[in-house]
Amino acid sequence: MASLNVGNLGEYLREQRRSAQLSLRQLADAAGVSNPYLSQIERGLRKPSAEVLQQVAKALRISAETLYVRAGILDAERDRDEVETRAVILADPTLTERQKQVLLQVYESFRKENGFADLRDGEVTETAAESLEESDASTSTGGTSAERRDRGDSSDSDPQQTAG
Repeated sequence: MASLNVGNLGEYLREQRRSAQLSLRQLADAAGVSNPYLSQIERGLRKPSAEVLQQVAKALRISAETLYVRAGILDAERDRDEVETRAVILADPTLTERQKQVLLQVYESFRKENGFADLRDGEVTETAAESLEESDASTSTGGTSAERRDRGDSSDSDPQQTAG
């Protein structure tokens, strides 16, 4: 497997892990990732997502922004507010992964619309409209939960309410 341009990140993670006196397995467990995956990140063979970097940063008690910069997800000069916005969205335990991704895509589309293009990894993000259409399509199985309950469809209702 060819080494990606994340060697600097891997070396930095290894240094931070060692200075925290954690084994690879301990850090992997604390971050909620597999031991082999974390090992590949440290060796520069895998490029982790922003969410994985955030989990690792939390486990190491270091700044996620530092890891984002080292991974090439963010430029060092990027606006701190953007970093904090992304981190807050990704860290919100009340949102599903799909909701987090849609919210980030909407956020990026607004930034793009206002002249702040997303240049991370050269990827092109979906527009807000496409994201919302996709999200709506996945929930368009006969209306909202309330509408389905009113019609008597119980596939979506709370089992506690129907139990008696």
